Amino acid sequence: MELTDLAPLARSSIGFDRLLKLLEGSRLPEPADDYPPYNIEKTGQDAYRITLAVAGFGPDDLDIILQPNLLAVSGKKADSEARGKGFLYQGMIQRPFRRVFHLADYVQVRGAELKDGMLVIDLAREIPDAMKPRRIEIAGGQARPAQIDTGHGG
Repeated sequence: MELTDLAPLARSSIGFDRLLKLLEGSRLPEPADDYPPYNIEKTGQDAYRITLAVAGFGPDDLDIILQPNLLAVSGKKADSEARGKGFLYQGMIQRPFRRVFHLADYVQVRGAELKDGMLVIDLAREIPDAMKPRRIEIAGGQARPAQIDTGHGG
């Protein structure tokens, strides 16, 4: 893998610190843990859906935490629940997990639903009105003549 030096970009950009950190972090190898499996889909212009396969986990076993630009989903079964069943063979993995998703600015969680072993999290990007592009009118016509102060009072 070829490494790119981001220093020149950092020297000439202002306010892109978070983006540069994400780019720098993306060059590191990701952990091989792919549990639980998940999908990310675009469901509309600014709408997204994350679906995680969490068979065996109930709503009380799962946590969804939204922070600025970060969504963390974690799951943990109660220890007493797993010990009391007396499995002869347990092929369905229900180990603790934590998945972290980096979100773009202004992405919010619209809802979460657990159904048939699938945790579905709906997201939407909602840019505040003050941040949306707006057209700036350009004044036209005659320029007002500048008043010159001659110092003669009157």
